[in-house]
Amino acid sequence: MRIGIVTDSCCDLPRSYLDEHGIVILPITIQDAEGQTFIDNRDTAATLKFYRERLEAGNSGYESSPYSVDEIRKLFLDKLVVEFDYVFCLTVMSSRSKIHENATQAALGILNSYKPIREQAAVTGPFSLRVFDSNNLFTGQGLVVGEVARLAAAGTSTLEIIRQIERLQKTTQAFLIPENLGQLRTQARRKGDKSVGLMSYMMGSALDIKPVIRGFQGNTEPVARIRGFETGVQKLFDLAVSHIESGLDAPIVTVSYGGDPARVSALPGFGRLQKTAQQQGVTVLVSEMSLTAGVNIGTGGVSVAFASPREATLD
Repeated sequence: MRIGIVTDSCCDLPRSYLDEHGIVILPITIQDAEGQTFIDNRDTAATLKFYRERLEAGNSGYESSPYSVDEIRKLFLDKLVVEFDYVFCLTVMSSRSKIHENATQAALGILNSYKPIREQAAVTGPFSLRVFDSNNLFTGQGLVVGEVARLAAAGTSTLEIIRQIERLQKTTQAFLIPENLGQLRTQARRKGDKSVGLMSYMMGSALDIKPVIRGFQGNTEPVARIRGFETGVQKLFDLAVSHIESGLDAPIVTVSYGGDPARVSALPGFGRLQKTAQQQGVTVLVSEMSLTAGVNIGTGGVSVAFASPREATLD
């Protein structure tokens, strides 16, 4: 059985990993205040150029638009129903985007229309499609997608993959810390989110206090405030180390950076994370942060995710 994997460009995974496993990306369109648009399809060079030329320049005020129902249906019927026999579509958490809703609606039309297309292409057998809400975003979504790709490459049955997805929906935990709060506050205000208010922003900037935001079980919320960006990053990497040592639900840790991911290796605590992961047979996947995350939290932010049977807490 030919298993395919589809996700959206919120998913933080290295381009090399996406290509190695043939993971198909549903692009997201980013539009700035002047009406200029950028199609985010996880192209590393284009993403880093956007970070460098727009976000680092202080441009702010962005809107994002996911693939529509018709665009998703067309992608499947034009290509994927012939190339694959079973497709897992794993989206960013539904509480933060309409991608899951659009993919779910599109799936109905796809499953009702694929037969003549496969027959014309001389492809025998049925086609199956399952749409899952990853219940997470950015590195958390990347972890779920990465684990599905790992299992599919190992020849795991679709039933076992589904069971693992359902497990990871409950236990994947993603943490994100911004380096600068200006972009975070601007975007939060545009969306009517008062979690980063003016006084909190001013106090946080003056005292170098950074919020830590967690994605977990379909929700995002601030879970800690830490003085100093590098101190916060080290706490996140140390947290991942402790959960690796106690046992993970998937042998993958995902890390992303709001800019060139080569800078991650110099961040405090990352070397220890890599060493511990290697000792425990865990793969650390490092990528540039998706632009959907970047335009919301600014440049230089760090995110890390792991799937653990115990809920993580920051002291």
